[in-house]
Amino acid sequence: MAVSPGVDNDRRDLDMNSKDVDAEKMTRFIQMNKLHLVTEYNPVTAIGVMQSALQLHLLLITDKMSPKHPERMRRYRAAAELFKGKILFILVDSNLKSNERIVSFFKLKKSQLPALAIFHAPDEEQDVLTLDEVSVDHVQDFCNRFLQRMQKKEDEPEEKALNEEL
Repeated sequence: MAVSPGVDNDRRDLDMNSKDVDAEKMTRFIQMNKLHLVTEYNPVTAIGVMQSALQLHLLLITDKMSPKHPERMRRYRAAAELFKGKILFILVDSNLKSNERIVSFFKLKKSQLPALAIFHAPDEEQDVLTLDEVSVDHVQDFCNRFLQRMQKKEDEPEEKALNEEL
């Protein structure tokens, strides 16, 4: 089974000859691969982004007209591969007037861009990292730190409950 290429022009195949492919694995494969590695945020995609099953969003807020943009996107896509199915990677073009609200929501100024902003939809937990350069390592470290912080927050109520029982 194949999922045809999206804007990333990258095709994924599921080995149907494997004995351990069941309906659940096939459904997961389709869900993970129907999303583009990086979704560009605009008025058309906004609804899909907000309704995504992935509740953790990483935004690269950058100037698409910059000569550095193609290389930034190559690196951002490479990092997106590492978190596929966990974090929704979104590109926000800082030149679009419709995206000014997003830039201000994360308390950023154009002079601070490019920047990464991570957002956990259920509790609106967020973090921002301004960058000189987008690299796979910067993105990976930023995401991992945020995920660890979120995990700690989830573990704290359990620890409190255990202590109260004792």
